[in-house]
Amino acid sequence: MAVTARTGKVICDITISADGCSAGLGQTEERPFGDDGGEGTGERLHAWMFDDPDGNRAEAERMAAAEAFIMGRNMFGPVRGAWDRPWNGWWGDRPPFHAPVFVLTHHAREPQPMDGGTTFHFVTDGIESALAQARAAAGDGDVAIQGGASTVNQYLAAGLIEELRLHIVPLTLGAGTRLFEGVPPLTLEQVTSRAAASVTHLTYRVVT
Repeated sequence: MAVTARTGKVICDITISADGCSAGLGQTEERPFGDDGGEGTGERLHAWMFDDPDGNRAEAERMAAAEAFIMGRNMFGPVRGAWDRPWNGWWGDRPPFHAPVFVLTHHAREPQPMDGGTTFHFVTDGIESALAQARAAAGDGDVAIQGGASTVNQYLAAGLIEELRLHIVPLTLGAGTRLFEGVPPLTLEQVTSRAAASVTHLTYRVVT
């Protein structure tokens, strides 16, 4: 029997500052992206998605096009340790994923279905297990490693990301959670680049 090759890729879409941070210091429930010394890192880093939606529509649609997603527990929410209170993510009753989302955690929890087709699954046995489950759920579609940067760095270090899509915002944070922190040297092949009004979109193929 012929074996059909898998066509989907393992990708990562992540917004970072010009000095490589995906979040600042001092993350709290009220300020999930930390402190930038001004208005709030989340608003400044991700303003490109909302201030110019038409100008960045193609990139935003690509970010949502995966058939399964993986994220770290810190990206899912502020609850630490055991699940001692209800929490279903930052995105309200209808998250934007509309697909299975696999959340890395050390504390088991039953799957949480949400409106719009998103179901959060909680994975306690590591990044490779989460990826295997996400690939099975995605079929021939892409699996997106959502973040934050610490989770992306784990997958980069393990050589498990095939395509890296960076959205670089022209500001610096000085300190925070940095992409590539602790990741061995990589060779990246540039596939596309596009400068928009408040962000530069870069796509790389991860060669090694």
